[in-house]
Amino acid sequence: MPIAQPSLQQQVQSLYSEHHGWLLGWLRKKLSCPHGAADVAQDTFVRIIASRDALFGMREPRAYLSTTAKRLLLDRARRQILERSYLAELALLADSLPGAPSPDEILMAVQALGQIATALDGLSSKAREAFLLHYLEEQSQATVAAQLNVSTRMVQKYLVQALLACRHACPAMAA
Repeated sequence: MPIAQPSLQQQVQSLYSEHHGWLLGWLRKKLSCPHGAADVAQDTFVRIIASRDALFGMREPRAYLSTTAKRLLLDRARRQILERSYLAELALLADSLPGAPSPDEILMAVQALGQIATALDGLSSKAREAFLLHYLEEQSQATVAAQLNVSTRMVQKYLVQALLACRHACPAMAA
């Protein structure tokens, strides 16, 4: 009578339940960070499960797990070095640009844009469209009127409505 082979799901479950605690402890010692260790341990099992062939005939699961985890740690370290280099270059570039906005200025601009968006949401669709076409796409009032199928005078009224709504929503803009 042939010996029944365990299913893939049973093999994965067995590998995980028997070795996850050991791998997590090993990674905690290496990383000194329980969250990073948990992430790498999870990624290790995902990598092994994704390469299903690895589960068949695995004689030394801990050696296989540790080798896979080491490779993931190297990938992670390379990614972190690249990320730090990129952020350092970005910071250097931002500092060297004349007139680059400060973080406070960026925050104020984002908040003002949010207030303007809220103000525009309270307008009719044609008034909002007129504002966006004229001020963002720099179209003339006559071009906006043709697109909206209204008179130029109506476009002017829409723009006044929009500007008043923005002024009301953003009192700092009035100054």
